[in-house]
Amino acid sequence: MRPDGDHEPDDYGLPRVDVVVPDDASALAADVLAYRREERRRRRRERAARLVSPVTRFGVAIPIITLALLAALVSGGLMTAFGPRPTTRPTASLLARNPAAPAGEVNGPLPTGTVEFVTGRTERADLSTLRPGVIGIVPPGCACAGLVAELSGTAREFELRFWLVADTRGRTFARDAVRRELRALAATAHEGSPQLVADPSGVLAGAYAPAAGTAGAGLTAVLVQADGIVADARTLPLSTARPAPDLVGRIKELR
Repeated sequence: MRPDGDHEPDDYGLPRVDVVVPDDASALAADVLAYRREERRRRRRERAARLVSPVTRFGVAIPIITLALLAALVSGGLMTAFGPRPTTRPTASLLARNPAAPAGEVNGPLPTGTVEFVTGRTERADLSTLRPGVIGIVPPGCACAGLVAELSGTAREFELRFWLVADTRGRTFARDAVRRELRALAATAHEGSPQLVADPSGVLAGAYAPAAGTAGAGLTAVLVQADGIVADARTLPLSTARPAPDLVGRIKELR
């Protein structure tokens, strides 16, 4: 309305606007509350945007990488806790210079000769490298999987190596057949990792194990110290379920 009371638009050409100014400010309380609620919602949205902005800055790449790392950590922890536990390779010491007995006897060094490690490829090694640890000499058709598993677990417990050797004396055999026989025995040893050794000349069996089919034949355990001296060699009957406590004590002493 013009100052002179005319209801026509004013001199500035602005349209007419109906504005009601309340006499009491309390009439605007509802509008003030609505405005404050909207401001609080806006501030919450801004805070949330600031929190997630480092993650969403590069799209979905960061969340995917984070989940992948988390999955890798979890799977690695499970494999460490429940996976196979390989036997620790002790540091070899020097060979004894003045053994108390000849080679091939208890209290003496291992006999002279070479063996082959049954791995993906043929690896020949001197018998003197089989130390410290336990050498298990198994007769043909040895139904001794449980005893092999017990010896393997005992050697692993005391951080020693365990070798499996087949007694091939007097046998017409195929090398692959002997290896399959050794692998079948080693597969039962869940506590430890037996190393399979081929002894085509039968040097170890000839020195420490009774002939197959004779009285007292069984699995022969040869205990070798870090200096290459054979601390004990005894043949366990095939009916034996586990090594005797005194044999376990002798294995522990190899450390």
